[in-house]
Amino acid sequence: MGEVRLPHPQEESSVSEDRIQVEVTKHSLVYISEEMAVLLRKSAFSPNIRERADHSCALLDAQGRTIGQAEQIPVHIGSLPLGLKNTLRYLEEHGVPQKKGDTYVVNDPYISGTHLNDVTLIGPVFRDSQIVGYVANKAHHVDVGGMVPGSISPDATELYQEGLIIAPVKLIDGGKLNKEVLALMKSDSRQPDFIEGDLRAQIAANRLGERRFLELVTKVGASRFPSVAESIMDHTEELTRHEFGKMPRGTWSGEDFLELGGGLLSIKASVSFTRNGVRVNFDGTARQVEAPLNAVLGVTIAAVSFAVKSLISSNVQLNDGFNRMINVVARPGLLVNPERPMPVAAGNLETSQRIVDVIFRALASALPDRVPAASHGSMNNLMMGGILPNTGESWAFYETIGGGSGARPNSDGVDGVQVNMTNTMNTPIEVMEHYYPLIFSEYSLRDGTGGQGRWRGGLGIRRSFTTKARVRVTILGERARIRPWGLNGGKEGENSSYRLKRADGKTLRLPSKCTTALEAGDSILIETAGGGGFGLRGLRNENARKRDGDYGYK
Repeated sequence: MGEVRLPHPQEESSVSEDRIQVEVTKHSLVYISEEMAVLLRKSAFSPNIRERADHSCALLDAQGRTIGQAEQIPVHIGSLPLGLKNTLRYLEEHGVPQKKGDTYVVNDPYISGTHLNDVTLIGPVFRDSQIVGYVANKAHHVDVGGMVPGSISPDATELYQEGLIIAPVKLIDGGKLNKEVLALMKSDSRQPDFIEGDLRAQIAANRLGERRFLELVTKVGASRFPSVAESIMDHTEELTRHEFGKMPRGTWSGEDFLELGGGLLSIKASVSFTRNGVRVNFDGTARQVEAPLNAVLGVTIAAVSFAVKSLISSNVQLNDGFNRMINVVARPGLLVNPERPMPVAAGNLETSQRIVDVIFRALASALPDRVPAASHGSMNNLMMGGILPNTGESWAFYETIGGGSGARPNSDGVDGVQVNMTNTMNTPIEVMEHYYPLIFSEYSLRDGTGGQGRWRGGLGIRRSFTTKARVRVTILGERARIRPWGLNGGKEGENSSYRLKRADGKTLRLPSKCTTALEAGDSILIETAGGGGFGLRGLRNENARKRDGDYGYK
């Protein structure tokens, strides 16, 4: 029998200290990302960022791999890794040297991974003459030009109609603001002051992130930091592999639809789990269209990542170790991987939601104790703009509206919430009425819109306002014709609905994707869908039925 060597107490102490340092560093990277996001939000000019928190932050290592992200907007954080790698590759291919104090700006969806409104800033972090990492953030700017106020037009047939396209370019060169680039971005926006204010907030967030990053590298040790970062990513991969190892083996398929005009666009996916990762194949999905529902690959990866992450342990953090385990197969030219110059603004918003629904539907039978019924399945996008009557200045506004989440295997859905790929806050009515010529008349839950079942789907929302001046309004939603599905005998949730009431009393039903002009005194009523139910209604607990009655719910 060979000699058994026990570790020396000093060796055990060293291993323990290493593990502690890796764990502390991992959480420090996440905290830095969160702190960046707090500063960005508090410094922003637009209500969309300041009130709704429509932004996300991340940290990368020197090789451009994500090592820390705050859990903010799913469609942002899931697409940032690919977008940032694409940006760094673009800089290298175009021979752009990186130096201390540089910050690059990009919003080209086919590089950055979402849509034109999402403006990404990334900057190298130098220690002496070496790049030790990168700081980055992405924020939704309310207007970047294009056909309609808010830049998201349901009528766009090519990318160029959706606003200003920015390939990676230096916004800050060696610490000095590039005023020409800033002027270009402002000149193509209906709200140039918001563009500058929000960009400066993003710059400030990255500068804070750079300081904190350098402080952390110094504490860990510059020579040691790369190996610690590697250990963080490897450990996340190990945890993810362990979670996938608990999943049933096999391949499951799902299908759901998007609404376009009088027709439907199919999204199909087959999902397979192995200990080496999850594979999601979109063969059979509709081809790209000359409409903004195309989702660039970054959005598709983000939706897949969100759906999968939702079904595993919360102990798994988001970094390159998790990203390695996601394998997306989407042939170029499909709705979920379009080719330039297809328009993509709504793919980021609506197609991302439906991809999640498709994956959940595929896995409902494989993971019946984890997968919920369909949620309201839309960001219920509302874009508005016009000329302020008191100042003569142009204005633009963007908002997403919640709805009902799907009932879960062990509880009711949640009423009036954002779901899946959005995680934004509510824009207070007081803020909207202060800045814009609007008066709100209703903001309430829609009784009876959640699907019936052992567990009830969440309720949708009613939101209504009247204009005090001429306003162009764009609505871009879903689930107006295809209801959110229930599971295990649960009933479907109620559809969404959009109506226009003219000042003379005439009422018109609006399609789920349209742009229309409102005159002073006209009103819009938006009703969002409820979530699907779960299980048979007859099995609903008597206390739950009584509670429904007490609250006036059907």
